[in-house]
Amino acid sequence: MSDTVIVVGGGVVGLTSAVVLAERGRRVRVWSREPAARTTSAMAGALFWPYRIDPAELVGPWSLRSLREYVALARDPAATGVRVMAGLMTDTPLAGLGSWASELPEAREARADELPDGCGRALRARLPLIDMPAHLRYLEERLRAAGGSVERRTVGGFDEAAAEAPVVLNCSGLGARELVPDASVFPVRGQLVVVENPGIDEWFVSAGEDTAGSTYLFPQPYGLVLGGTADEHVWDPLPDPGTAAAIVERCAALRPELRGARVLAHRVGLRPARPRVRVEAVRLPGGARLVHNYGHGGAGVTVAWGCAEEAARLAG
Repeated sequence: MSDTVIVVGGGVVGLTSAVVLAERGRRVRVWSREPAARTTSAMAGALFWPYRIDPAELVGPWSLRSLREYVALARDPAATGVRVMAGLMTDTPLAGLGSWASELPEAREARADELPDGCGRALRARLPLIDMPAHLRYLEERLRAAGGSVERRTVGGFDEAAAEAPVVLNCSGLGARELVPDASVFPVRGQLVVVENPGIDEWFVSAGEDTAGSTYLFPQPYGLVLGGTADEHVWDPLPDPGTAAAIVERCAALRPELRGARVLAHRVGLRPARPRVRVEAVRLPGGARLVHNYGHGGAGVTVAWGCAEEAARLAG
């Protein structure tokens, strides 16, 4: 039991943390209430970007570590679900993003002829865009190849895991609100629409954190993901038809060929937000080490590898 680690949570943060630990020689068991395909991570768009996450002084290094990993994984997109694709992010000057942005592939200020109508400036770059269902399957396979396991299990308290392992990683996301308990954790509801792609081969994001004004298009192998919303403290997991129609209309205003595009799916994900990401080790009453790794908001994918390495260090 001395080298066993139990990871509570089977989303991208939990699975990435489990992979890092298993490949360092630990015996890793992931306990997850839901299969990976039904986690919040599977609902994500998912473009690499530090969106709705703090603190900035830590998010930058975590993002850079993850960026390097995703660029490497993009060499085999069929296996990993990771591609590096070009696109535009409006109202985002390259200067001021932080040192991590210096490694963004082909990042530059967009030319005037590349800007959509009404846009004064934009960042043009190639960013990792991740097919999350495929990537989560890849992480599970990589974990098993390293000797780890994934178990369907509902956890009522960390003492259950501590009874079977001296180190427990809390990657429970929104579940940390009750499990820790941590009342500072709250949902930021995101709604997406997946439509047939009429031939769009670049991503687009209208920057800003305004709920009504958020507009993005992410080409994925399974369709074109249109978004989106960021409704704080909203727990409703069901798609709202009016919101879906508004999302499609905003995107079609940018790309008229989307009008009438066949809808393939509606998605809702509850981002696990917190004023600051918590990556911290504490002792449980029985002496086991509990390492928290939660509160990543809308950037769990973006910082997953950086936070996983920090959590692995704290695990000892």
